[in-house]
This record gives sequence, structure tokens and C-alpha cells, in this order.
Amino acid sequence: PNLTASSLRLQKSFMIAIMIADISNAFYHMIVRTVQDIAHHHNYDVLIANTDQLYENEKHFCQAMMRRPVDGIIMVPYHLTDDEIDQLMQRTGASVVALASHLHHPLVDTVFCDDGQATYDAVRWLIERKGHRNIGYVRVPLSYPPGLRRYNAYLEAMRSAGLTVNPAWVYEGDFTVQSGERAMQHISSHSARPTALVVCNDLMAMGALHAAQDMNVRVPEDIAIIGFDNIPETTLIRPNLTTIAQYPVALGQQLAKSLFERIDGTEMGSKRTFEIPLNLIERQST
Repeated sequence: PNLTASSLRLQKSFMIAIMIADISNAFYHMIVRTVQDIAHHHNYDVLIANTDQLYENEKHFCQAMMRRPVDGIIMVPYHLTDDEIDQLMQRTGASVVALASHLHHPLVDTVFCDDGQATYDAVRWLIERKGHRNIGYVRVPLSYPPGLRRYNAYLEAMRSAGLTVNPAWVYEGDFTVQSGERAMQHISSHSARPTALVVCNDLMAMGALHAAQDMNVRVPEDIAIIGFDNIPETTLIRPNLTTIAQYPVALGQQLAKSLFERIDGTEMGSKRTFEIPLNLIERQST
């Protein structure tokens, strides 16, 4: 069928857009693939935009959506506010669903994972089950909502166990393997090194593990490492990476299901929230 003619007749574009934070991070691959498969089932095409976690790129995406009509938007916003998303919806008429727990727009469904609680539980697991008391943390900028939630959870887990956080063992990375390598080099440059390291995502955790091996620091004998996401590469490296597993297929399914319920009008009520559970997977790195 001629989609241009159908669009004019039905007042629909038969297109949705998905804004993700980092196309190079394997965590997002299965989310996008799952959304795309469900969209095709609904006879929709998908536009994919990558922001690299930058506010300017998120704003550019919104501007592009105002120029190019779509029926629905799935987004992973790090910086956009409820007011900015409201303006986007008003200008485009598109339904919006977000992978986020920090948004409160009354018409934006959100899918989320309790990453703060999962981080807290992982730190307490290191303390109570593995006997660690000197635990470092590799975070990302605290302006990113997931970064702030996970770092605060680490601090609270240490505090609740009566343990002191050594500032020399906290390093700010940028989600990449390279920043994980720099984190391990920085932490190991001090006279005392932690016995365990919790890392905000798997890419940085893999970088930290790689740097440790280059410095002849044994994992897990000298330092245990925990990542976050459970991307496929975590089982390919040696030692395999212990990680807090997210489930991108389930996330993608819920995001797409919620969006198409909004698009086809079967759901027209106020904001809904959907939680996808997380799970600590113990492997060789701890």
C-alpha cells in the first residue's frame, strides 16, 4: 500500500521513533531490536536516534520530531524535563513512552528498573556474603539520573554496614571501556587498593578488569569486580564478569506494548508505570 496516501487518509504516519543513549552499548541493541520487531507486526517503521547521553542531542532529537511527524516516541532521556517532553507532545501529537523513573508527566508511561535497590543489594552482598569491607565505586556523572541513584545506593549500603568510603577509591567515568581502564589505573595508583569494585555499567567494568590484568592485579583474588547490565560480552571475557542483570528484551517488549496501546487508542488514561526486575548474576570476577 502507498503509505503516503494512507497517512493522509488516516492521519497517521505509520512511523515511530526511538531515542537511545548509546548505540555502541550492547544493552540497547536488544531493546531496539525488540521494539522494531513489534513495530513491524503493527506495520510501522522505526527511526533510531543516538544521543551519547548529551543534552544537546536530546534537544536536537525533539526538534527533529517536530519537523518529521511520527505517531509515537520511545525514549531513554537523561536530561529532558517533563516540561520539555510536554512541549514535544503538544507540538507533534505523538504518544511518548520512556525508559526512566525520574519523569512524572501525567500522560507519559514509564518503564523502569529499581537500579538503586539493586546496587544497594550488590554492595551488601559483597559485604555479607563475600566478606569485603574495602569497596570502591566507579560512577558516571551525577547529573545523569541513573548515575545519581546508583552512587547514592552504594554510599547508603556502605553507611548502613558501618563502613567508610575512601574518596580515593571512587572514580567518575563516562560509560566507556576506556574510562573503566582509567578508573582501575587511578584506584591502583594509591598505596592501598580496595578488595572489591562496584562499577556503574558493564563496559566500564570490562575496562577495569582489562586494566587490572595489564597491571598483574588478579581478579578476583586481589580485587573483585561487579558490573551492571549483563551485556553479552560479560560471558566472553575471562574471568566472566559478575553483574547486575537487566533484561532488555523485557524492557523493549513493555515499551513497545505501552506505546502501541497509546497509538491505537486502547489506553487513553493517565500515566502508567511498569517495573522490570533486576538480578545479580555471580560469575568468576567475584
